[in-house]
Amino acid sequence: MIILGKEISFPPVDKAGADGLLAIGGDLSTERLLLAYREGIFPWYNEDEPVCWWSPDPRFVLFPAELKVSKSMQRIIKNGPFRFTMNEAFGEVITSCRNIKRKDQLGTWIQQDVIAAYTTLHQLGFAISAEAWHGNTLAGGLYGVLMGNIFFGESMFSNESNASKFAFIQLVHHLQQKGLQLIDCQVYTAHLESLGARMINRKHFIEMLKAAL
Repeated sequence: MIILGKEISFPPVDKAGADGLLAIGGDLSTERLLLAYREGIFPWYNEDEPVCWWSPDPRFVLFPAELKVSKSMQRIIKNGPFRFTMNEAFGEVITSCRNIKRKDQLGTWIQQDVIAAYTTLHQLGFAISAEAWHGNTLAGGLYGVLMGNIFFGESMFSNESNASKFAFIQLVHHLQQKGLQLIDCQVYTAHLESLGARMINRKHFIEMLKAAL
């Protein structure tokens, strides 16, 4: 594990520990964040900790062609009650991801400096949001970083059952039409596994990342 200084650089990802922790320190500047994503690295840390940078092996990803949509979700997509949008409520989405209560999780890694950093990325066209609306109410959504033909998912939330799943499925369908090759889910969740996400080795992930970017 490496301690980062002011220089905008990262050690090779094969220097990461068994848990995927590669480095600590540095900042969330736009230049550093974009370099991290290009190299298969992402930030994730708790309150009162320095920034921690990760590159786990294996990597949890979803190939668009392997997206699983259950019959019940197909009915929801076809008949409602949700309406899908992109980038209409980025600030509300990332704030909701911060505030949502999660099982077995005491706090959130989405602190104010994270919100500020990703809002800047959004303003520059790199960070995007997907929203599920029930009427005029934001029912769920997600945000992440889109570079080349890869979407790096960061966080999602639901205030209503199936809302974030609806937004995710619709986002994948939308981006797939524009040439999306891979969704980086970063670390395992049963929710995303149910949608078709699976583990691949880091070397394969980095090779795909370089080709797509």
